[in-house]
Amino acid sequence: YNTGKIGTMRVKYPFAVGHEGSGTVVEVGSAVRNLKPGDNVAVEPAMSCGECDQCLEGRPNTCRELIFLGCPGQAEGCLSEYVVMPEACCIPLPENMTLEQAAISEPLAIGVYAVQQALVLHESLGGASSAECESMAVIGSGPVGLSVMRAAKAAGVKRIYMTDKVKERVEVARSAGIEWAGNPNEEDVVAVLRKKEPLGVQVVVECCGQQDGIDQSIELARRGGKVMIVGIPEEDRISFIAEEFRRKELTMYYVRRQRFCVEKAIDMISNGEVDVSFMITHRMGLEDSKQAFDALIDYSDGIVKAMVEI
Repeated sequence: YNTGKIGTMRVKYPFAVGHEGSGTVVEVGSAVRNLKPGDNVAVEPAMSCGECDQCLEGRPNTCRELIFLGCPGQAEGCLSEYVVMPEACCIPLPENMTLEQAAISEPLAIGVYAVQQALVLHESLGGASSAECESMAVIGSGPVGLSVMRAAKAAGVKRIYMTDKVKERVEVARSAGIEWAGNPNEEDVVAVLRKKEPLGVQVVVECCGQQDGIDQSIELARRGGKVMIVGIPEEDRISFIAEEFRRKELTMYYVRRQRFCVEKAIDMISNGEVDVSFMITHRMGLEDSKQAFDALIDYSDGIVKAMVEI
């Protein structure tokens, strides 16, 4: 919406955006076996081929023929009255789960996957067991960053720190009961966290996709630490200070969305393990959705997550 592109893929108008969705089944094809009209479902926006080397290796998120909702040149988005999806991408909801909650299962699944990968990496490189990870910093307190935080709390990470340049998002992060949250526009967050964690943070998860977020991640990570990159940069290239990266012997790991975590996210929401409702700050109809996108671009009106009901 903002740049007219994602990576090298550019929008050709008219085009419907949106990939975080849920809905009610209205019609099914003859080959569908486990869904029927009237079922409420969460929508997994990534349609993998199931046949390429990546899919056969259990990596559908890096499928060579991936089709993604709301991605230019691939598929129209879910800000539409109707959308046609494969059965495998429509996950039935428990009776106690709302469509609003189901829509947030998409970013929560990314958070669950990022934390899983971070803790497995932490343990494999000589850290304590994943259940004993002491400290994690999350750079960026938007919906994905907040999802990472919720997943980390559920996984037992003991001390979680968050940053964001938007005051309202910092307040939302603080309300979740984490160790600390701060705004780099108002204080030196690196200096503050170095006082709180003199050795540095064991795992840093970058969720804002900005160069200064990468820089902060490397500064905050302890020697032998891990930096997970989840945010998608608007620029084609990012960089880091090689000297500090080398001297600390850091490990950097890039995350592309998630794999096999949607059902886990749905279970975490439905059983009360994770609350996602605190992220929703705005609700509106499709006719007013432009206001939500504009507010997200400008970081105005205290917006964190807007729900569009169609």
